[in-house]
Formats: sequence, C-alpha cells, structure tokens
Amino acid sequence: MIKKGGVNMKGYTKIEFGFNKISRIQSLDEFAELLFPNNRNHQKLFLAIFVELKYAEGQYLKSLEWVVDKYGCGRRVLEIVRAKMRRLGLIDHVSRFSSKYGYREGWVFSSRFAKSATALSGLPDRFREIRDAKQEAKDRDLFRYL
Repeated sequence: MIKKGGVNMKGYTKIEFGFNKISRIQSLDEFAELLFPNNRNHQKLFLAIFVELKYAEGQYLKSLEWVVDKYGCGRRVLEIVRAKMRRLGLIDHVSRFSSKYGYREGWVFSSRFAKSATALSGLPDRFREIRDAKQEAKDRDLFRYL
C-alpha cells in the first residue's frame, strides 16, 4: 500500500500479460482480474458491463448509466472502467450518425482488442526473421535511440 496525503492507495494497477497468467485464464472473472488487478470494484463493474452487453438485444446498449444503479457501483468507477475498456478496444461508442446501428447512439463490443492481440502475438516471430544486411544495420542502430 502506498500512503499519499493521508489516504491509503493501492499499488500496482497495470495489466500483466505474462504468458503463464494468460494461458491459465478460463473464465470471465479471471479476465477481469487480469485487466483490473487489485480493484474488486472495477472488476465487478467490468463484469456487469460485459455481461449486460453480451446478453443485450443485438449486443447494443443505449447507455451504461443504468448498470451502475443495478449493480450498486459509483459513477466515478463507471467512468474509469468504461474509459479503460474503450482504450483497450473492448467496447466502442456508436455515434447517432452511424447507419449500421440504425442511427442510434450507444455502446457495442469492439473487435479492436482481439485484432491487436493477434497482431501482438505475431510480432516476436516477425522481428526474429533475418532479412538482409540493411535490416541488420537498422536493428543494430536501434541502441542509439534508446
């Protein structure tokens, strides 16, 4: 625990994507723990948003504010969790100008997280490829920029 200004704050809020941890994930609550470590309120609201969106008609929610009332979480927690889910690419806000969702404003699942995770998984193999002398020179020059 970090003590700051007379308030106890939890330490370590970053996501840890270790291969052992990822390979052991088998349920949604474990996924929530991976994305929101050390914060049960955030995990609870993440699960609430995910489940409500999953089982909503057309996987579309007009608003997320009612989820806060239904599951007894704070509005500030909603802002934090919603922002993190959006930054990660798990959910997306639909504009009322989008014909795909009938010109309705709301929230839907996004495929950006899955696509970027797939791209990330291919990076080590791509970077291990030996191409030519020019690429080797570029790779060795990278030390100058760090």
